[in-house]
Order: sequence, then structure tokens, then C-alpha cells
Amino acid sequence: MRIIAGSARSRVIDAPKGLDTRPTLDRVRENLFNVISRRVPGARVLDLFAGSGALALEAISRGAASAVLVDRDREAHLVEERNVQRLGFSGQVRLFHCDWAAAAKRLQAEQARFDLVFLDPPYAMGDLTTVTEALLPLLAEDARVIIEHQADSPSRFYPALEAVDSRRWGYAGVTICRALPPQEEET
Repeated sequence: MRIIAGSARSRVIDAPKGLDTRPTLDRVRENLFNVISRRVPGARVLDLFAGSGALALEAISRGAASAVLVDRDREAHLVEERNVQRLGFSGQVRLFHCDWAAAAKRLQAEQARFDLVFLDPPYAMGDLTTVTEALLPLLAEDARVIIEHQADSPSRFYPALEAVDSRRWGYAGVTICRALPPQEEET
């Protein structure tokens, strides 16, 4: 795997070994970042189910301000540490070795806000309603939540999010969501 563009362009990164993670393919990452390119510079990024960290590290390479990478798998966490060190992104990246729920709780306590959130869970985890609901307090104004899923099987997400774009590249699909504005109370 490699970083596609930006300050770390063409630099190689590692992926966790085994079948517990499924790294986003280079061509899928390249196409995705072509779609979201104007949102990346200066963005605060959250990468849940980060695996190798490729999505967040690509964003940092392309000018994102900071990133938080979350993965509960020990091997993935160690690979993320190596990749961050190798690319020289330690000052911009925080690594959480825990599950998504613990990370969301911790980030809510810190009152963290993110402009881009990448969700690339195992494809078998098709119902992301609980995950996306927990993310709502972490979303900055006009944030985007990018959900990778099996192309023919989009993930379910919390109803306060709406899909604004959907793409397919081979077996991988991506749905890009935004938070719906709060309903104004009728008087």
C-alpha cells in the first residue's frame, strides 16, 4: 500500500497481516479523495476502524490539520504507530487503541469536533446506526461522514444523517453523509 498524493506521495505504508482487517485499496482511496478533495485541507479527521490508518494518513498527506485513528485490534494499532512514525506525522496524529464506543465517549468528553469521519468497519457490520448516532456530537458544522461498505450492500446509519453522495468502485462502495439540520420547533 502507498500514499497516493500530497506531502507523503508514493511513500509505502504497512497493512495489518491476517484477515481481521481489509485495507482500502489504493484505487478506491484515490477515487474517494478525488470526490472529497476540497474538504480535506485543514480538516480535523476521525478514522474509526482505522486498520492501517491509510484513509486518515492520506488526508494528512493532502493537507488535513489533524487526525485521530481508532482501532481495537492490537496488530492494527501497532501498524498504525509504525506508519505514523514512518511518514513523520506524529505531531498531527493521535492513536487510540480501543473500540469505537470508548473512543466516541472519550472524544465527546474532550468536546472534540471533526470535519471528516471515515468509517470502514468489517463489511459484516452492516448496521451502523449505533455508531453513527454516537458520532453526532463529534461532527463539526457541515462535516461529512464517509462510510465504506460492500458495493451491493450499503450500511444502515442513524436517521439524523442523510446520504449526499454514493459511489461504487469494484466490490467497494462509499456513502457520504452529512448531519441533517436540527428541526426547528413549531410555535
